[in-house]
Amino acid sequence: MTSQGQNWTSSSFDNDGKNFRGMLLDINSNLGDKEVEQLKFLCQDFISHKSLEKSSSASDVFDHLITKGLLSKEEPFLLAELLYIMQQNLQLKHLNYTKEQVESLLPTQRKVSLFRNLLYELSEDIDSEILKEMIFLMKDSLPKTHLTSLSFLGQLEKQALIDADNLTLLEHLCSKAAPNLLKKIRKYRREKEAEQSQLGANEVAYFEGCAPVVEEAKEGQKEELLSVSDIKQILQALPEEAVYRMDRKYRGHCVVINNQNFTSLKERRGTQKDADCLMHVFQWLGFVVKIYDNVNKTELEEVLKKYKSHPDHAEGDCFVFCVLTHGKFGAIFSSDEALIPIREIMSHFTAQQCPDLANKPKLFFIQACQGEEIQPSVSIETDAVNPESTLPPLQDSVPVEADFLLGLATVPGYVSFRHTTEGSWYIQSLCNYLKEWVPRHQDILSILTAVNDDVSRRGGTKKQMPQPVFTLRKKVIFPVPRK
Repeated sequence: MTSQGQNWTSSSFDNDGKNFRGMLLDINSNLGDKEVEQLKFLCQDFISHKSLEKSSSASDVFDHLITKGLLSKEEPFLLAELLYIMQQNLQLKHLNYTKEQVESLLPTQRKVSLFRNLLYELSEDIDSEILKEMIFLMKDSLPKTHLTSLSFLGQLEKQALIDADNLTLLEHLCSKAAPNLLKKIRKYRREKEAEQSQLGANEVAYFEGCAPVVEEAKEGQKEELLSVSDIKQILQALPEEAVYRMDRKYRGHCVVINNQNFTSLKERRGTQKDADCLMHVFQWLGFVVKIYDNVNKTELEEVLKKYKSHPDHAEGDCFVFCVLTHGKFGAIFSSDEALIPIREIMSHFTAQQCPDLANKPKLFFIQACQGEEIQPSVSIETDAVNPESTLPPLQDSVPVEADFLLGLATVPGYVSFRHTTEGSWYIQSLCNYLKEWVPRHQDILSILTAVNDDVSRRGGTKKQMPQPVFTLRKKVIFPVPRK
Protein backbone atom coordinates (compact mmCIF):
# COMPACT_ATOMS: atom_id res chain seq x y z
CA MET A 1 0.00 0.00 0.00
CA THR A 2 1.28 3.47 -0.79
CA SER A 3 2.24 5.95 1.90
CA GLN A 4 -0.75 8.02 0.81
CA GLY A 5 -3.02 5.05 1.52
CA GLN A 6 -1.54 4.65 4.99
CA ASN A 7 -2.14 8.29 5.73
CA TRP A 8 -5.75 8.00 4.59
CA THR A 9 -6.61 5.42 7.29
CA SER A 10 -4.82 7.18 10.16
CA SER A 11 -6.69 8.26 13.27
CA SER A 12 -6.20 11.94 12.39
CA PHE A 13 -9.38 11.83 10.29
CA ASP A 14 -12.92 11.71 11.61
CA ASN A 15 -15.19 8.82 10.78
CA ASP A 16 -16.62 10.53 7.70
CA GLY A 17 -13.12 11.21 6.44
CA LYS A 18 -12.09 7.60 7.03
CA ASN A 19 -15.19 6.29 5.30
CA PHE A 20 -14.61 8.55 2.26
CA ARG A 21 -10.95 7.63 1.91
CA GLY A 22 -11.74 3.98 2.48
CA MET A 23 -14.24 4.21 -0.35
CA LEU A 24 -11.54 5.72 -2.57
CA LEU A 25 -9.23 2.84 -1.70
CA ASP A 26 -11.99 0.45 -2.76
CA ILE A 27 -12.08 2.20 -6.15
CA ASN A 28 -8.29 2.13 -6.29
CA SER A 29 -8.23 -1.65 -5.76
CA ASN A 30 -10.49 -2.14 -8.78
CA LEU A 31 -8.34 -0.11 -11.20
CA GLY A 32 -5.40 -1.71 -12.98
CA ASP A 33 -2.32 -0.22 -14.64
CA LYS A 34 -4.22 0.66 -17.82
CA GLU A 35 -6.91 2.51 -15.86
CA VAL A 36 -4.27 4.36 -13.84
CA GLU A 37 -2.67 5.57 -17.11
CA GLN A 38 -6.09 6.70 -18.32
CA LEU A 39 -6.81 8.48 -15.04
CA LYS A 40 -3.46 10.30 -15.10
CA PHE A 41 -4.04 11.39 -18.69
CA LEU A 42 -7.50 12.78 -17.92
CA CYS A 43 -6.13 14.69 -14.90
CA GLN A 44 -3.37 16.52 -16.81
CA ASP A 45 -5.33 19.79 -16.65
CA PHE A 46 -5.68 19.52 -12.87
CA ILE A 47 -2.37 18.06 -11.67
CA SER A 48 1.18 19.00 -12.69
CA HIS A 49 3.07 16.79 -15.11
CA LYS A 50 5.79 16.17 -12.52
CA SER A 51 3.30 15.06 -9.85
CA LEU A 52 1.56 12.73 -12.29
CA GLU A 53 4.86 11.15 -13.30
CA LYS A 54 5.46 10.25 -9.66
CA SER A 55 1.96 8.79 -9.23
CA SER A 56 2.02 5.01 -9.48
CA SER A 57 -1.55 4.25 -8.41
CA ALA A 58 -5.04 5.69 -8.60
CA SER A 59 -4.83 6.50 -4.88
CA ASP A 60 -1.82 8.75 -5.59
CA VAL A 61 -3.92 10.66 -8.13
CA PHE A 62 -6.87 10.87 -5.72
CA ASP A 63 -4.54 12.31 -3.08
CA HIS A 64 -3.39 15.09 -5.44
CA LEU A 65 -7.01 15.93 -6.30
CA ILE A 66 -7.90 16.12 -2.60
CA THR A 67 -4.89 18.36 -1.88
CA LYS A 68 -5.98 20.74 -4.64
CA GLY A 69 -9.53 20.85 -3.30
CA LEU A 70 -10.94 19.15 -6.40
CA LEU A 71 -12.19 16.04 -4.63
CA SER A 72 -13.93 15.68 -1.28
CA LYS A 73 -16.75 13.81 0.44
CA GLU A 74 -19.00 16.80 -0.21
CA GLU A 75 -17.86 17.29 -3.84
CA PRO A 76 -17.09 13.90 -5.44
CA PHE A 77 -18.45 14.67 -8.90
CA LEU A 78 -15.07 15.15 -10.63
CA LEU A 79 -14.14 11.56 -9.79
CA ALA A 80 -17.57 10.37 -10.92
CA GLU A 81 -17.00 12.19 -14.23
CA LEU A 82 -13.56 10.62 -14.63
CA LEU A 83 -14.89 7.12 -13.94
CA TYR A 84 -17.76 7.71 -16.38
CA ILE A 85 -15.38 8.79 -19.16
CA MET A 86 -13.22 5.70 -18.46
CA GLN A 87 -16.40 3.56 -18.69
CA GLN A 88 -15.87 2.35 -15.12
CA ASN A 89 -19.58 2.63 -14.43
CA LEU A 90 -19.61 -0.14 -11.80
CA GLN A 91 -17.29 1.99 -9.66
CA LEU A 92 -19.82 4.84 -9.58
CA LYS A 93 -21.78 3.01 -6.88
CA HIS A 94 -18.97 3.79 -4.41
CA LEU A 95 -19.75 7.50 -4.94
CA ASN A 96 -23.53 6.95 -4.80
CA TYR A 97 -23.94 7.80 -8.48
CA THR A 98 -25.44 5.95 -11.39
CA LYS A 99 -24.39 6.29 -15.02
CA GLU A 100 -27.66 8.07 -15.80
CA GLN A 101 -27.19 10.57 -12.96
CA VAL A 102 -23.69 11.47 -14.16
CA GLU A 103 -24.95 11.93 -17.72
CA SER A 104 -27.70 14.28 -16.53
CA LEU A 105 -25.26 16.39 -14.50
CA LEU A 106 -22.48 16.65 -17.10
CA PRO A 107 -23.96 19.63 -19.03
CA THR A 108 -23.74 21.86 -15.94
CA GLN A 109 -20.99 20.28 -13.83
CA ARG A 110 -18.47 18.96 -16.38
CA LYS A 111 -14.87 19.71 -15.42
CA VAL A 112 -12.84 17.65 -17.90
CA SER A 113 -12.30 19.77 -21.01
CA LEU A 114 -13.69 18.92 -24.43
CA PHE A 115 -10.13 18.71 -25.74
CA ARG A 116 -9.07 16.20 -23.07
CA ASN A 117 -12.21 14.18 -23.79
CA LEU A 118 -11.43 14.20 -27.51
CA LEU A 119 -7.89 12.89 -27.04
CA TYR A 120 -9.12 10.18 -24.70
CA GLU A 121 -11.84 9.08 -27.13
CA LEU A 122 -9.34 9.00 -29.99
CA SER A 123 -6.92 6.93 -27.92
CA GLU A 124 -9.62 4.35 -27.35
CA ASP A 125 -10.08 3.98 -31.13
CA ILE A 126 -6.38 3.94 -32.04
CA ASP A 127 -5.50 0.25 -32.15
CA SER A 128 -1.98 -1.16 -32.44
CA GLU A 129 -1.90 -1.01 -36.25
CA ILE A 130 -3.14 2.59 -36.42
CA LEU A 131 -0.70 3.57 -33.66
CA LYS A 132 2.17 1.93 -35.55
CA GLU A 133 1.37 3.97 -38.67
CA MET A 134 1.04 7.23 -36.74
CA ILE A 135 4.36 6.63 -34.96
CA PHE A 136 5.96 5.95 -38.35
CA LEU A 137 4.70 9.31 -39.64
CA MET A 138 6.09 11.11 -36.55
CA LYS A 139 9.22 9.01 -36.01
CA ASP A 140 11.69 11.92 -36.07
CA SER A 141 9.77 13.87 -33.42
CA LEU A 142 9.17 11.14 -30.84
CA PRO A 143 11.33 9.74 -28.03
CA LYS A 144 12.67 6.25 -28.58
CA THR A 145 10.44 4.64 -25.95
CA HIS A 146 7.43 2.35 -26.00
CA LEU A 147 4.29 4.38 -26.62
CA THR A 148 0.66 3.57 -26.03
CA SER A 149 -2.07 5.46 -27.88
CA LEU A 150 -2.48 7.72 -24.82
CA SER A 151 1.22 8.41 -24.36
CA PHE A 152 1.57 9.06 -28.11
CA LEU A 153 -1.14 11.74 -28.01
CA GLY A 154 0.37 13.02 -24.77
CA GLN A 155 3.74 13.47 -26.51
CA LEU A 156 2.14 15.48 -29.32
CA GLU A 157 0.54 17.74 -26.74
CA LYS A 158 3.69 17.99 -24.62
CA GLN A 159 5.67 19.14 -27.65
CA ALA A 160 2.95 21.74 -28.42
CA LEU A 161 2.26 20.08 -31.76
CA ILE A 162 -1.45 19.95 -30.91
CA ASP A 163 -3.67 21.86 -28.53
CA ALA A 164 -7.33 22.78 -28.07
CA ASP A 165 -7.15 25.32 -30.91
CA ASN A 166 -4.68 23.57 -33.20
CA LEU A 167 -5.64 20.12 -34.47
CA THR A 168 -4.02 20.35 -37.91
CA LEU A 169 -1.38 17.71 -37.22
CA LEU A 170 -3.90 15.41 -35.58
CA GLU A 171 -6.21 15.69 -38.59
CA HIS A 172 -3.29 14.90 -40.90
CA LEU A 173 -2.36 11.79 -38.91
CA CYS A 174 -5.96 10.57 -38.83
CA SER A 175 -6.44 11.21 -42.55
CA LYS A 176 -3.42 9.01 -43.29
CA ALA A 177 -3.88 6.24 -40.72
CA ALA A 178 -7.54 6.27 -39.63
CA PRO A 179 -9.87 8.51 -41.70
CA ASN A 180 -12.89 7.32 -39.72
CA LEU A 181 -11.58 9.21 -36.67
CA LEU A 182 -11.93 12.56 -38.44
CA LYS A 183 -15.63 12.59 -37.56
CA LYS A 184 -14.72 12.77 -33.86
CA ILE A 185 -12.55 15.82 -34.52
CA ARG A 186 -15.36 17.48 -36.49
CA LYS A 187 -17.77 16.74 -33.63
CA TYR A 188 -15.30 18.30 -31.18
CA ARG A 189 -15.10 21.46 -33.28
CA ARG A 190 -18.90 21.79 -33.30
CA GLU A 191 -19.16 21.25 -29.55
CA LYS A 192 -16.34 23.72 -28.90
CA GLU A 193 -17.99 26.38 -31.04
CA ALA A 194 -21.31 25.79 -29.25
CA GLU A 195 -19.57 26.02 -25.87
CA GLN A 196 -17.87 29.30 -26.80
CA SER A 197 -21.14 30.71 -28.11
CA GLN A 198 -22.86 29.77 -24.87
CA LEU A 199 -20.05 31.38 -22.88
CA GLY A 200 -20.45 34.55 -24.89
CA ALA A 201 -24.22 34.52 -24.35
CA ASN A 202 -23.71 34.00 -20.62
CA GLU A 203 -21.32 36.95 -20.49
CA VAL A 204 -23.79 39.20 -22.28
CA ALA A 205 -26.60 38.07 -19.98
CA TYR A 206 -24.40 38.69 -16.98
CA PHE A 207 -23.51 42.16 -18.17
CA GLU A 208 -27.12 43.02 -19.00
CA GLY A 209 -28.23 41.67 -15.64
CA CYS A 210 -25.81 44.00 -13.90
CA ALA A 211 -26.94 47.07 -15.83
CA PRO A 212 -29.99 47.82 -13.62
CA VAL A 213 -27.74 47.56 -10.58
CA VAL A 214 -25.50 50.24 -12.01
CA GLU A 215 -28.53 52.40 -12.75
CA GLU A 216 -29.73 52.01 -9.16
CA ALA A 217 -26.38 53.25 -7.97
CA LYS A 218 -26.89 56.39 -9.99
CA GLU A 219 -30.19 56.90 -8.20
CA GLY A 220 -28.44 57.06 -4.84
CA GLN A 221 -28.63 53.51 -3.49
CA LYS A 222 -26.35 53.11 -0.48
CA GLU A 223 -25.17 49.53 -1.21
CA GLU A 224 -21.60 49.06 -2.46
CA LEU A 225 -22.17 48.29 -6.16
CA LEU A 226 -20.04 47.50 -9.21
CA SER A 227 -19.35 50.16 -11.79
CA VAL A 228 -19.54 49.47 -15.53
CA SER A 229 -15.73 49.44 -15.71
CA ASP A 230 -15.60 46.91 -12.85
CA ILE A 231 -18.03 44.65 -14.69
CA LYS A 232 -16.01 44.87 -17.90
CA GLN A 233 -12.88 43.86 -16.00
CA ILE A 234 -14.72 40.88 -14.53
CA LEU A 235 -15.91 39.80 -17.97
CA GLN A 236 -12.43 40.14 -19.40
CA ALA A 237 -11.15 37.86 -16.67
CA LEU A 238 -13.77 35.14 -17.17
CA PRO A 239 -12.18 32.96 -19.89
CA GLU A 240 -9.14 31.62 -18.02
CA GLU A 241 -7.96 29.70 -21.06
CA ALA A 242 -7.00 33.06 -22.65
CA VAL A 243 -4.30 33.70 -20.01
CA TYR A 244 -1.16 31.65 -19.34
CA ARG A 245 -1.06 30.00 -15.92
CA MET A 246 0.94 31.85 -13.27
CA ASP A 247 0.15 29.79 -10.17
CA ARG A 248 2.71 27.00 -10.17
CA LYS A 249 5.43 26.35 -7.59
CA TYR A 250 7.94 28.69 -9.27
CA ARG A 251 7.48 31.80 -11.37
CA GLY A 252 10.53 30.71 -13.37
CA HIS A 253 14.11 31.63 -14.20
CA CYS A 254 15.37 34.89 -15.72
CA VAL A 255 18.79 34.75 -17.37
CA VAL A 256 20.68 37.96 -18.19
CA ILE A 257 23.68 37.89 -20.55
CA ASN A 258 25.53 41.16 -19.87
CA ASN A 259 28.44 41.79 -22.24
CA GLN A 260 30.39 44.98 -21.56
CA ASN A 261 33.92 44.13 -22.69
CA PHE A 262 34.92 42.57 -26.03
CA THR A 263 38.08 41.47 -27.79
CA SER A 264 38.17 44.46 -30.15
CA LEU A 265 34.66 45.95 -30.22
CA LYS A 266 33.92 49.06 -28.21
CA GLU A 267 33.19 48.75 -24.49
CA ARG A 268 29.45 48.98 -23.73
CA ARG A 269 29.49 51.49 -20.90
CA GLY A 270 26.21 51.79 -19.02
CA THR A 271 25.19 48.16 -19.54
CA GLN A 272 25.57 47.37 -15.82
CA LYS A 273 22.73 49.79 -15.12
CA ASP A 274 20.49 47.73 -17.43
CA ALA A 275 21.56 44.44 -15.83
CA ASP A 276 20.86 45.77 -12.33
CA CYS A 277 17.40 47.03 -13.34
CA LEU A 278 16.48 43.72 -14.96
CA MET A 279 17.61 41.84 -11.87
CA HIS A 280 15.56 44.00 -9.49
CA VAL A 281 12.39 44.01 -11.61
CA PHE A 282 12.32 40.29 -12.40
CA GLN A 283 13.18 39.36 -8.81
CA TRP A 284 10.25 41.56 -7.80
CA LEU A 285 8.07 39.60 -10.25
CA GLY A 286 9.09 36.36 -8.52
CA PHE A 287 11.80 35.07 -10.91
CA VAL A 288 15.12 33.56 -9.92
CA VAL A 289 17.54 35.89 -11.71
CA LYS A 290 21.08 34.98 -12.75
CA ILE A 291 23.41 37.47 -14.46
CA TYR A 292 26.32 36.26 -16.60
CA ASP A 293 28.92 38.93 -17.38
CA ASN A 294 31.14 39.07 -20.49
CA VAL A 295 30.09 35.71 -21.88
CA ASN A 296 32.11 34.18 -24.71
CA LYS A 297 30.67 31.73 -27.24
CA THR A 298 31.63 28.58 -25.31
CA GLU A 299 30.24 29.98 -22.07
CA LEU A 300 26.99 30.99 -23.78
CA GLU A 301 26.59 27.45 -25.12
CA GLU A 302 27.07 26.12 -21.57
CA VAL A 303 24.45 28.54 -20.20
CA LEU A 304 21.97 27.52 -22.91
CA LYS A 305 22.61 23.83 -22.23
CA LYS A 306 22.12 24.35 -18.49
CA TYR A 307 18.78 26.14 -18.81
CA LYS A 308 17.54 23.95 -21.63
CA SER A 309 17.38 21.05 -19.16
CA HIS A 310 16.84 22.91 -15.88
CA PRO A 311 14.66 20.80 -13.55
CA ASP A 312 12.75 23.83 -12.23
CA HIS A 313 11.03 24.34 -15.59
CA ALA A 314 8.66 21.45 -14.83
CA GLU A 315 7.06 23.37 -11.94
CA GLY A 316 7.63 26.87 -13.36
CA ASP A 317 5.25 29.31 -15.04
CA CYS A 318 7.52 31.10 -17.48
CA PHE A 319 11.09 31.59 -18.74
CA VAL A 320 12.87 34.89 -19.48
CA PHE A 321 16.17 35.34 -21.34
CA CYS A 322 17.75 38.81 -21.73
CA VAL A 323 20.81 39.68 -23.82
CA LEU A 324 22.72 42.97 -23.47
CA THR A 325 25.47 43.14 -26.08
CA HIS A 326 26.58 44.37 -29.51
CA GLY A 327 24.74 42.96 -32.52
CA LYS A 328 23.61 43.15 -36.10
CA PHE A 329 20.41 42.03 -37.77
CA GLY A 330 19.12 38.73 -36.44
CA ALA A 331 22.25 38.03 -34.38
CA ILE A 332 24.22 39.07 -31.30
CA PHE A 333 27.93 39.09 -30.45
CA SER A 334 29.51 37.09 -27.65
CA SER A 335 32.34 38.75 -25.71
CA ASP A 336 34.89 36.98 -27.97
CA GLU A 337 33.00 38.44 -30.94
CA ALA A 338 31.42 35.28 -32.31
CA LEU A 339 28.23 36.16 -34.16
CA ILE A 340 25.35 34.04 -32.84
CA PRO A 341 21.89 34.07 -34.49
CA ILE A 342 19.06 34.98 -32.11
CA ARG A 343 17.05 32.09 -33.53
CA GLU A 344 19.81 29.67 -32.50
CA ILE A 345 19.55 30.89 -28.91
CA MET A 346 15.78 30.60 -28.84
CA SER A 347 15.74 27.18 -30.52
CA HIS A 348 17.11 25.59 -27.32
CA PHE A 349 13.75 26.21 -25.64
CA THR A 350 11.26 24.82 -28.16
CA ALA A 351 8.81 22.22 -26.90
CA GLN A 352 10.84 19.48 -28.54
CA GLN A 353 14.18 20.60 -27.08
CA CYS A 354 12.79 21.66 -23.69
CA PRO A 355 9.53 19.74 -23.05
CA ASP A 356 9.10 21.14 -19.53
CA LEU A 357 8.53 24.61 -21.06
CA ALA A 358 5.91 23.37 -23.53
CA ASN A 359 2.72 25.49 -23.45
CA LYS A 360 4.46 28.05 -21.23
CA PRO A 361 5.53 31.57 -22.28
CA LYS A 362 9.19 32.02 -23.22
CA LEU A 363 10.18 35.70 -23.30
CA PHE A 364 13.41 36.97 -24.90
CA PHE A 365 14.54 40.60 -24.66
CA ILE A 366 17.48 41.69 -26.82
CA GLN A 367 19.29 44.99 -26.24
CA ALA A 368 21.52 45.13 -29.31
CA CYS A 369 21.59 47.06 -32.56
CA GLN A 370 20.04 45.47 -35.63
CA GLY A 371 21.47 47.71 -38.31
CA GLU A 372 23.98 50.36 -39.36
CA GLU A 373 26.05 52.36 -36.94
CA ILE A 374 25.34 56.06 -36.30
CA GLN A 375 27.86 58.63 -35.14
CA PRO A 376 26.96 59.08 -31.46
CA SER A 377 26.23 62.37 -29.78
CA VAL A 378 27.59 63.24 -26.34
CA SER A 379 27.16 60.36 -23.83
CA ILE A 380 25.09 58.30 -26.30
CA GLU A 381 26.62 55.27 -27.99
CA THR A 382 25.40 52.64 -30.44
CA ASP A 383 25.52 48.86 -30.27
CA ALA A 384 25.62 48.43 -34.09
CA VAL A 385 28.25 46.35 -35.87
CA ASN A 386 28.57 45.84 -39.66
CA PRO A 387 25.02 46.24 -41.02
CA GLU A 388 23.52 43.73 -43.43
CA SER A 389 22.76 45.01 -46.91
CA THR A 390 19.71 42.77 -47.30
CA LEU A 391 17.49 41.91 -44.39
CA PRO A 392 15.43 38.72 -44.08
CA PRO A 393 12.02 38.95 -42.39
CA LEU A 394 12.26 39.59 -38.67
CA GLN A 395 9.87 36.69 -38.02
CA ASP A 396 12.64 34.33 -39.16
CA SER A 397 14.35 35.01 -35.82
CA VAL A 398 11.51 33.40 -33.87
CA PRO A 399 10.95 29.62 -33.79
CA VAL A 400 7.74 28.54 -35.50
CA GLU A 401 6.61 26.79 -32.32
CA ALA A 402 4.03 28.48 -30.09
CA ASP A 403 4.51 30.49 -26.91
CA PHE A 404 7.57 32.59 -27.83
CA LEU A 405 8.02 36.34 -27.56
CA LEU A 406 11.05 38.21 -28.88
CA GLY A 407 11.38 41.83 -27.79
CA LEU A 408 13.99 43.68 -29.85
CA ALA A 409 15.32 47.08 -28.86
CA THR A 410 15.00 48.32 -32.46
CA VAL A 411 13.43 47.51 -35.80
CA PRO A 412 15.59 45.83 -38.48
CA GLY A 413 18.24 47.98 -40.08
CA TYR A 414 18.55 50.52 -37.28
CA VAL A 415 20.61 51.21 -34.18
CA SER A 416 19.58 51.13 -30.54
CA PHE A 417 20.85 53.73 -28.08
CA ARG A 418 22.51 53.32 -24.70
CA HIS A 419 23.38 56.10 -22.27
CA THR A 420 26.90 55.62 -20.88
CA THR A 421 25.73 55.99 -17.27
CA GLU A 422 21.92 55.64 -17.29
CA GLY A 423 21.60 52.50 -19.40
CA SER A 424 19.79 51.80 -22.70
CA TRP A 425 16.55 53.50 -23.70
CA TYR A 426 14.82 50.18 -24.34
CA ILE A 427 15.74 48.23 -21.19
CA GLN A 428 15.15 51.21 -18.90
CA SER A 429 11.72 51.80 -20.44
CA LEU A 430 10.88 48.06 -20.25
CA CYS A 431 11.76 47.94 -16.54
CA ASN A 432 9.85 51.13 -15.77
CA TYR A 433 6.67 49.97 -17.51
CA LEU A 434 6.83 46.53 -15.91
CA LYS A 435 6.98 48.19 -12.48
CA GLU A 436 4.17 50.58 -13.35
CA TRP A 437 1.78 48.39 -15.35
CA VAL A 438 2.04 44.92 -13.76
CA PRO A 439 0.13 46.24 -10.70
CA ARG A 440 -2.57 47.35 -13.17
CA HIS A 441 -2.92 43.74 -14.43
CA GLN A 442 -1.71 44.68 -17.92
CA ASP A 443 -0.44 41.90 -20.20
CA ILE A 444 3.09 41.87 -21.62
CA LEU A 445 2.10 42.93 -25.15
CA SER A 446 0.27 45.98 -23.80
CA ILE A 447 3.36 46.80 -21.77
CA LEU A 448 5.61 46.45 -24.82
CA THR A 449 3.29 48.69 -26.83
CA ALA A 450 3.72 51.36 -24.16
CA VAL A 451 7.50 50.81 -24.32
CA ASN A 452 7.38 51.29 -28.10
CA ASP A 453 5.61 54.61 -27.66
CA ASP A 454 7.94 55.78 -24.89
CA VAL A 455 11.19 54.92 -26.69
CA SER A 456 9.97 56.33 -30.02
CA ARG A 457 9.49 59.75 -28.38
CA ARG A 458 13.07 59.98 -27.13
CA GLY A 459 16.19 61.36 -28.71
CA GLY A 460 15.30 64.51 -30.64
CA THR A 461 16.85 64.02 -34.10
CA LYS A 462 18.04 60.51 -33.26
CA LYS A 463 15.13 58.06 -33.10
CA GLN A 464 14.68 54.44 -32.05
CA MET A 465 11.68 52.16 -32.56
CA PRO A 466 11.55 48.83 -30.65
CA GLN A 467 9.69 45.87 -32.09
CA PRO A 468 8.20 42.72 -30.54
CA VAL A 469 7.61 39.54 -32.56
CA PHE A 470 5.70 36.67 -31.02
CA THR A 471 3.90 33.36 -31.34
CA LEU A 472 2.10 33.70 -28.01
CA ARG A 473 -1.35 32.07 -27.93
CA LYS A 474 -2.57 33.67 -24.73
CA LYS A 475 -2.03 36.76 -22.62
CA VAL A 476 1.01 36.90 -20.34
CA ILE A 477 -0.16 38.65 -17.16
CA PHE A 478 2.20 38.55 -14.19
CA PRO A 479 0.57 38.38 -10.75
CA VAL A 480 0.92 41.61 -8.80
CA PRO A 481 3.85 41.14 -6.40
CA ARG A 482 3.34 41.67 -2.71
CA LYS A 483 4.77 44.95 -1.43
